[in-house]
Amino acid sequence: MPTTSTPRAHDPRKAMTVALLLPDGVGIRNFLLGPFRAEAQGRLSLAVLSALPDDARALYDGDGRRLEWAPYQVYRDTPRLFMLRNTLLYAHSFSIDTFGMRCLRDVARAGKGKRRIAIAAARWIGRGAAALGGARWLDRRLAAVVEDLPETTRYRALLAEMRPAVLFSSNQRPYGILPAVLAARSLGIPTATCIFSWDNLTSKGPIAAPFDHYLVWGDLMARELRQFYPEIPADRIHVVGAVQFDPHADASLLWPREDFFRRIGADPARPLLCYSSGEPFNSPEDQDHVELLLNLIRQGRIAGNPQVVLRPTPTADARRFAAVRRRHPELIYSKPDWLVAEDTSWETWAQALPLEGDVALLANLAHHADMNISVASTMTLDFLAHNRPVVNVAFDIADPPPFDRPLWEYYYQFEHYQPVVKAGAALFSRSVDEFVEHINMYLAKPRLHDENRRRLLEQELGVPMGEASPRIVETLLQIGRGQQVSSVGIPASRPSSLQASKPSSLQAFPVSRGA
Repeated sequence: MPTTSTPRAHDPRKAMTVALLLPDGVGIRNFLLGPFRAEAQGRLSLAVLSALPDDARALYDGDGRRLEWAPYQVYRDTPRLFMLRNTLLYAHSFSIDTFGMRCLRDVARAGKGKRRIAIAAARWIGRGAAALGGARWLDRRLAAVVEDLPETTRYRALLAEMRPAVLFSSNQRPYGILPAVLAARSLGIPTATCIFSWDNLTSKGPIAAPFDHYLVWGDLMARELRQFYPEIPADRIHVVGAVQFDPHADASLLWPREDFFRRIGADPARPLLCYSSGEPFNSPEDQDHVELLLNLIRQGRIAGNPQVVLRPTPTADARRFAAVRRRHPELIYSKPDWLVAEDTSWETWAQALPLEGDVALLANLAHHADMNISVASTMTLDFLAHNRPVVNVAFDIADPPPFDRPLWEYYYQFEHYQPVVKAGAALFSRSVDEFVEHINMYLAKPRLHDENRRRLLEQELGVPMGEASPRIVETLLQIGRGQQVSSVGIPASRPSSLQASKPSSLQAFPVSRGA
């Protein structure tokens, strides 16, 4: 949906108002709890469009900086909208046809009864539309239907009263953002979004709304965006870095090692292995891999008698790990500092609320743990930010494997994760014996593959951690003023206290690591 709207003039005497569309808890974490808010203070006036209930808004109004809040208009599916959205999903997926998209099609096929029949029909029609180059027509047709919804009308009235210089969405994926974007464009308000994560363009659904500007992590993501959406003008794609990793460059968040270990109930004299888990539907054997790791330590096969801290995904149901915690009381369970609804399905990302303490908790976990163990996770980048080694689990427990193919032939073939494999930025354990070997190798030689980790971060992010927030603020100011967005006025690399202590070969990115 890459057409453009005509920006309105902004009054330079006032802090520019940005309507900040936050459809989920991760957006709240990235833009209200990270450094973006401090960078924006005095330059941008943030009017937050969120589905947060009134009593939860106080969580983010601290430090005397009250935000202007507005309701997020949630619209419900009709049979017509459901078919259009899913047909578009399949048409987009067949058009791009990456390995990740083929896996997405298999997941999207799930359902029961009438829903399964509808999805099968959407898949059949979508495949035909893709063959005829009709994905963009479906995109425009969906927008035309949503344009007439009452939620779009309500957004139009709200934005006309609010008069923001820019509507900025923290996430390009949720279909619920479409009414707000259409309303803004009808009023001549320029719109912008961040591409949410490194896997979104190659293995997720289509961009949900016709934004005017797209903010990307680095050149790699910019190239992917141009490849899959060639109709987007190159001058509407802006490299700004990854705002979610900015806190890793903030040394003030870090606690002394003894303090951190005391907080999580660990022994600072022993090595610490962090296992970070995913959701059950995409990492179904995490509980089995964690128990295997604990058993290997009990058997003495892992050197140094290390401790294991488990960080589940913020939306995790604690019952998933209840059995392994009973059998292994030595397992440290570090629950993310989020408020989560009772419904623990993947959809609760829209309702899960991050708390400020989790920003520091994650930064310290990545800084003080001796390594990360996970299945092809974004957490790889969090730990590489502190130059911590990563061991990726690439073997299955169950037979047949959960994804009907070996784990190595599944997630590690996704396009977004292939650079990690090719850079040698992690070790990939394809058997239990390799798992033991790789963990012992990194415990003995933690600096092994330093340069590989640095290169991978540089390739993925393009902008040093800690600089995304000021770049996003400057980019939004230029968009709101109707200026050509450029690097003029965007800060060059600024050394942080984390960077200052690094070897010269690591200066470009804040990868922090003791000997």
